[in-house]
Amino acid sequence: MMRRTTLLSACTALVLALGATACGGADGPASAGGGDKPLKGQTVTVAGVWSGSEQKNFQKVLDAFSAKTGAKTQFVSTGDNVSTVVGSKIEGGNAPDVVMVPQVGVLQQFAKQGWLTPLSAATQKSVDAGYAPVWKKYGSVDGTLYGLYFKAAHKSTVWYSPDAFQQAGVKPPTSYDEMLKVGHTISDSGLSAFSVAGQDGWTLTDWFENIYLSQAGPEKYDALATHQLKWTDASVVKALDTLGKLFKDKELVAGGEKEALNTDFPSSVEKVFGPKPDAGMVYEGDFVAGVAHDQFKKTIGKDANFFPFPAVGGGTAPVVSGGDAAVVLKDGKNAKAGMKLLEYLATPEASAVWAKAGGYLSPNKNLSLSSYSDDVTRATAKSLVDAGDSVRFDMSDQAPAAFGGTKGAGEWKLLQDFLRDPSNPKATAAKLEDAAAKAYKG
Repeated sequence: MMRRTTLLSACTALVLALGATACGGADGPASAGGGDKPLKGQTVTVAGVWSGSEQKNFQKVLDAFSAKTGAKTQFVSTGDNVSTVVGSKIEGGNAPDVVMVPQVGVLQQFAKQGWLTPLSAATQKSVDAGYAPVWKKYGSVDGTLYGLYFKAAHKSTVWYSPDAFQQAGVKPPTSYDEMLKVGHTISDSGLSAFSVAGQDGWTLTDWFENIYLSQAGPEKYDALATHQLKWTDASVVKALDTLGKLFKDKELVAGGEKEALNTDFPSSVEKVFGPKPDAGMVYEGDFVAGVAHDQFKKTIGKDANFFPFPAVGGGTAPVVSGGDAAVVLKDGKNAKAGMKLLEYLATPEASAVWAKAGGYLSPNKNLSLSSYSDDVTRATAKSLVDAGDSVRFDMSDQAPAAFGGTKGAGEWKLLQDFLRDPSNPKATAAKLEDAAAKAYKG
């Protein structure tokens, strides 16, 4: 099962045929003005994991593409099982034209199976002009660019209740040790420090990745992400030890490990921003804001805010990201029109449509920060873009799904076991290495 780390990914997948046509340009998706529609009468089919508000907002982007080109669009929500759904559609002769791929590992899998078409020269030019090289790296396989990262997640944000901080008399911390001290002060004031979504194993991998990137550095992070470094390395044990000290502190984790293991991601946000708060902070990506706003009617920047995941030890503050890459399938019935869609998605104009709607970050540095609808999102987007090549893609998303993306198995399960009993980081590291070795050989 391919995992998602954006807003409410556990929603039931719906297969929707959504079409739109309107008025617009003449010379392709990036042009405007009068004249004939270059793609009039054609339909571009797009498959992706999005549902709910994410799907509705992406449809606004597709509608803007339709307005420029005359093309109709059809979006198919795959749920988490992107590779399985897309593979079955290819085998059945019903391949979509474009797929929004949520994992580097899945993009690499698609490319190695010969399913993908390299991006057009126009799209590559836009990527070179607007993206830090690291995004081109994550979209490429064996030196060929296949994926355009249209939507990104900033996964180094700690969200907090300003009211809880005010009552405890604390300010956002700037180091990991200070964050734990702030947590204890909040606990003394009557709330637990952190709401931890231990029922969802992916949230625990994100905790580990931020600590590891800051503590061990980007070179070891890259080596571990590709299994060139073993999980039994001392740097892994050290990061697990650091994480374990938080996990075993019952003043820091709301309800202790038992309650954490029964808390999913949306519930972890509710414990901080819901009607009956149990904790002052919840660590996860920028998409926490969407849940706090949409489900609990919090005003972002006033009732809910964030601080950057702080530096651990003597390291640099981490910037871990995730994202959805648009790829074009060779077997799509309208792959050429699909490539025109990617040329449009590569422009700041396309990103501005979703940025205005909210719940979105773009890695495109040419997108004006004024396109975002609130100051908090602007700050998050600026942090992501300013990080440049120091951004590191979610490590578990780079791994084979058997290790980094399967519920009840691999890294997800082993870190849940570690949350349950964090007393032996070395033994956990050995189990992680056993699981990784099997997955990377497979």
